[in-house]
Amino acid sequence: MIYSEIMIRYGELTLKKKNRKDFVDCLFNNLKNAFLDMPSLSFEKQYDRMYIHLNDEDYDEILRRLKYISGISSYSLVSKVEKNIDLIKDSVLAMIKDKYDPNWHTFKVVASRSDKSFNMISDEINRDVATAILRNTDLKVDVHNPDLKIKIEVRLDACYIYITKYEGLKGFPLGSGGKGLLMISGGIDSPVAGFLMMKKGVKIEAIHFSSPPYTSDMAVFKVKTLLKELAKIQGQIKFYNIPFTDLQVKIYECCDESYAITIMRRMMYRIADFVARKDNCLCIINGESVGQVASQTLNSMQVINEVTNNVIIRPLAIMDKNDIIKIATEINTYATSILPYEDCCTIFDPKNPTTKPRLDKCIYYESKFDFTTMIKECIEKATVEYIKVDD
Repeated sequence: MIYSEIMIRYGELTLKKKNRKDFVDCLFNNLKNAFLDMPSLSFEKQYDRMYIHLNDEDYDEILRRLKYISGISSYSLVSKVEKNIDLIKDSVLAMIKDKYDPNWHTFKVVASRSDKSFNMISDEINRDVATAILRNTDLKVDVHNPDLKIKIEVRLDACYIYITKYEGLKGFPLGSGGKGLLMISGGIDSPVAGFLMMKKGVKIEAIHFSSPPYTSDMAVFKVKTLLKELAKIQGQIKFYNIPFTDLQVKIYECCDESYAITIMRRMMYRIADFVARKDNCLCIINGESVGQVASQTLNSMQVINEVTNNVIIRPLAIMDKNDIIKIATEINTYATSILPYEDCCTIFDPKNPTTKPRLDKCIYYESKFDFTTMIKECIEKATVEYIKVDD
């Protein structure tokens, strides 16, 4: 077998200082947990690298899963050989033959030597290996813009050779940043917000507000489908579906229509705050973007936030919509998000919502009904599921 292991690079984790070991250990445990069903694999951790020893296991599935592990900067299929120039050349030629691409016309060899006791300097390795490639293939040297770049790392334990560098999710290892509760509507924004938090090492639970019969079962199915995509990163996600109909109807009965969306969001935040504290979530996450809709102006956010002193994180707060759509497309949630199954916010969208709500008016409208009891009923009637990729 040409490839003996997969080399994993940490990237941002190398910038950590005193707590660096904690982040690396977290990533190493996440890595092993992602392949519990492949017991033939073995894992190695070094100061600036991790290795998955393939032990003749098929690597395609491993490469696919690595795309969804946060904290990894990049990874490569490598051939590990003894520090012998003839073995290095043989391995490089075998790798070129295995991965041959008719679009390759030029190449460059890039050697690095952390083991200074090796009897050749980097430039000598480059020239020797390049000569072997010129003699055995039709490729030509191009040191500026090559079609193929061969990397050779002479390290203390062995020599590692690779030609492809796959980009990882980057960020921090999942779980290193605690846990947050994601308010997910089914639109484009909230799944992206959840994804960005997961990249920063925060595990998520999710909460959704449904209003049957005004919203359909398909709206909930849509949210679950979105969470399945995020579960590729986390493994499983705890999901709260909150029946919101009675409370939402009462809001429209007792409040001026221009304030309905503001009061509704205040109720949602109260419920999310309770669930977050019950499950030890350190923050509430949502997909709000400043000025995108009436409830997302700074004035509205301030009044809505007043019902909780929990940490509210809005990863998309200053992002352009096109940039959000780009990320949604990359993480495979966009096509689901635009399906025409409306959530409770869309169904009850008022014609002229206020963009500058006043706190005293909100308190006045809320005093007209017993929202505390209704919130308690919403929470008691909530359904809880664990969303997994293979559901």
